[in-house]
Amino acid sequence: MIPYGRQSISEADIEAVVATLRSDWLTQGPAIARFESTVAAYCSVRYAVAVSNATAALHLACLALGLGPGKRLWTSPNTFVASANCGRYCGADIDFVDIDPVSYNLSTTALQAKLTQAEAAGTLPNVLVPVHFAGQSCDMQAIAALAKRHGIAIIEDASHAIGGRYQGKPVGCCEFSDCAVFSFHPVKIVTSGEGGMILTNREDLYRQLLRLRSHGITRELDEMHGEPDGAWYYQQIELGFNYRMTDLQAALGASQMTRIDEFVAQRREWVTAYRAALADLLLQLPDASVDGESAWHLFVVQVLATRGRKVVFDALRQAGIGVNVHYIPVHLQPYYRQLGFKAGDFPVAEAYYQRAISLPMFPTLDRQDFRHVVDNLTEALKEG
Repeated sequence: MIPYGRQSISEADIEAVVATLRSDWLTQGPAIARFESTVAAYCSVRYAVAVSNATAALHLACLALGLGPGKRLWTSPNTFVASANCGRYCGADIDFVDIDPVSYNLSTTALQAKLTQAEAAGTLPNVLVPVHFAGQSCDMQAIAALAKRHGIAIIEDASHAIGGRYQGKPVGCCEFSDCAVFSFHPVKIVTSGEGGMILTNREDLYRQLLRLRSHGITRELDEMHGEPDGAWYYQQIELGFNYRMTDLQAALGASQMTRIDEFVAQRREWVTAYRAALADLLLQLPDASVDGESAWHLFVVQVLATRGRKVVFDALRQAGIGVNVHYIPVHLQPYYRQLGFKAGDFPVAEAYYQRAISLPMFPTLDRQDFRHVVDNLTEALKEG
């Protein structure tokens, strides 16, 4: 089966992990800071905090921004459930903003209209989580302007987007947000096996995130209540979690970062190849933003053939092609339906979902497999 996404592990990556295994540190060692500083420098941001996965990163970012019971988080329905669940972990209420039909990202037009209604009703959100779907940045300047008007904090869910750029700057620089979150799952642009990271330019958030990822414990004298008992002393000053990344993961992640530009360039080459090969088929191909350069985590096409997405999807799976669908709208999941959401609430995201298929795309995709995908997709659409 040709997967829709696959990691690329080099001998240098393996050597980096083996070297860590032979070292004194398997966790809470120097590889963590090395990975954090590498990503922070790449993204031109002041601080980075590595954690166990991107869901943990979203959870901690919400907590650090003060989200809790009686407060509200809004996000896109076209995302993985973690973008909304992070608010529920904090006891907050969740709502969604419909997507743009071209970029598949959160619609700034829909956001403006929903904020106007919420202001009148007294139900403005406290935290907004725009999701850079498939690696393409949202229109962060417009979103930040709307959020600032209402005092709303912003967490960029950039899980798909490390290596992308917006207005000439790296995604993750936090120019228009309080913080940004990356994922290092194996299907993402770079991987640490499992792993996530929170980036921010705010020192207050950075210091709190360091505590929250490790039980709420500090060894900083200026954060302690009273004088320390000795050099061994630490204090738990709030309720945190064990969301720490291991040094093994961080060593792999830091090694992968040396090839991030190569990975993104290879993905962009496959996007160009897909566009040329699929241009005349009954498909809507993904748009390329004029304000940014996508990292192209995903290449999602919309099936316009009359037989529909399911028939095409099944034909491709039967041909050994591991296509996938990103995403089932979050508000249609049974858990969120129980909270009152229903079909029809976010029609653009729902219409997109009915037609979407993610095609295989990853740096090590070879020409023969690419041709197999294109030929079988062409055949499946002809039958429509």
